[in-house]
Amino acid sequence: MVADENGAARRAAVFQRIRDAHQTEVAEDYVELIEDLIGDLGEARLVDVAEHMGVTHATAAKVVQRLRREGLVQNRPYRSIFLTETGQQMASMARHRHRIVLQFLEAIGVDERTAEIDAEGIEHHVSEETLAAFERLTAQLQARRRD
Repeated sequence: MVADENGAARRAAVFQRIRDAHQTEVAEDYVELIEDLIGDLGEARLVDVAEHMGVTHATAAKVVQRLRREGLVQNRPYRSIFLTETGQQMASMARHRHRIVLQFLEAIGVDERTAEIDAEGIEHHVSEETLAAFERLTAQLQARRRD
């Protein structure tokens, strides 16, 4: 019976980690996009956010309001959206994880388009330990190719 309880606790912890990742996934995607739009266009307008996320204006507005409540963005009606310092930090961390996963997938031979799509999902669910392993393996694979 103890083994079953320990197994259940481990399994519950795994599922909790996945639920936690899902909670931040949308926020990370939005702050990354907002940062990209500001860099590319000089501003992030709600209409552009909705278009790039492939959602309705109303859906994008709800998410942006949630991001505002969480202290990740600042916005006013009919104005651009700006990242707070916390939002910028989240975008930077998400972009860093994405880059590591993308480079790893490409290093093991996944084509560029597929690697980009897969990295978008994996980046939100990968642990720091796994990211570190991806970085080490990517460096080893890249070094072998240079030799």
